Formats: sequence, structure tokens, C-alpha cells
Amino acid sequence: MKIPVAKALFNSHSYPEYRKLVSDLLLEGKSTGNEQSEDLKHYSELNETRMNRLDKTMKITNENSLKLKNLNSEYIWLVISEGWCGDAAQLLPIINKMAIDSGKIELKIVMRDENDELMKLFLTNKKKSIPIVIVVEKETGSVLGSWGPRPKGATYLINDYKKEFGVIDETVKTNLQLWYLKDKGLSTQEEIINLMQNL
Repeated sequence: MKIPVAKALFNSHSYPEYRKLVSDLLLEGKSTGNEQSEDLKHYSELNETRMNRLDKTMKITNENSLKLKNLNSEYIWLVISEGWCGDAAQLLPIINKMAIDSGKIELKIVMRDENDELMKLFLTNKKKSIPIVIVVEKETGSVLGSWGPRPKGATYLINDYKKEFGVIDETVKTNLQLWYLKDKGLSTQEEIINLMQNL
């Protein structure tokens, strides 16, 4: 096992622990991460509401549930996240349900800013984009693959907007949230299951 992965696992949170950490910090008027600002706190509050809703409404399709149960090994999904990250708020509730549903996956979450060494191993276009799901085989501790920071459709949406307008602004952030709402977590389920089946 790579040392940064082992270190991160040692300091990781379960999904309920992660949710509690974000909530507790919000009560103190803070967000997770090294940087503190009104904007980041505001995004964390929005994400808290979003995740509460998704925890209740998010469903794994029967077909995907079956595929997860039929995985031939036991895994850890180590997810790099932060409470202020809009994509993480949309994706973690799905990833959590998938892990529970499988009976073969343990979900562990770590903070990006506290795990710089790990983050540097999983950059997206040289950027520290999150969330990133790192697939670790439980028995051997080997890193088998990774996924993230967002489903392909959402990535195209952001890239096309950036190409046309040259910025990531509130308009495209709203469009992205609407994309997630319409997609109902299906792209995420399919892309991650695809990765798991092709390991």
C-alpha cells in the first residue's frame, strides 16, 4: 500500500462521522479545509441541506444493486472530499448507498487539505479537483483504480461552458446542480460500477 494511502486510511472518517464533522464545524461558523470564508461556509450550508435531501431520496437501481452484490472481492472506497464542495455533496450520498448496498465495500472519507500528499497522487489536469474515489483492495491494500471528480456528463457541461465563457461562475454552478438533479445519480452509479467490473 502506498504510504499516503495508508496514512489517509488511518485518519479517515465513516460517512456518518464525515456528516457530523461538517455539521459541527458549521455550528462554529466554519467550513472544512484550511481556507475559511463566508462563501465556503455558505456552500457548506447549501451542501448540508442537499445531502440531507439526497440521503432520503437517492436510490440505487435494482440492476446496479445486483452488480454491486456480485463483486468478487472486498474493497475500501477512500474518498477525498471537503464539506464546501458542491460535487462531493451530490456524489457522496450515492457513493455511500452503493457501498452499503454492496455488502462488500467500506466507505472511508478524508479531507483534501489534510491529505496533500495523497491528493497529489490523484490530480485531475494538474488540479486538486474533488471528490476522488480511490479503490483499494481490502485484502492486499493495493490501489486498483480511481474515479472522479464528477460524472462525464457533468464534466462536459463544465468544460463546454468554460470554453464558451472563459469562467466558472454562479450560472454554470446552478446548471451543474440542475444536471445532477435530473440525472438522479444514475451516471455516477454506472461509471463507478463499470470501473469496479473492469478492475
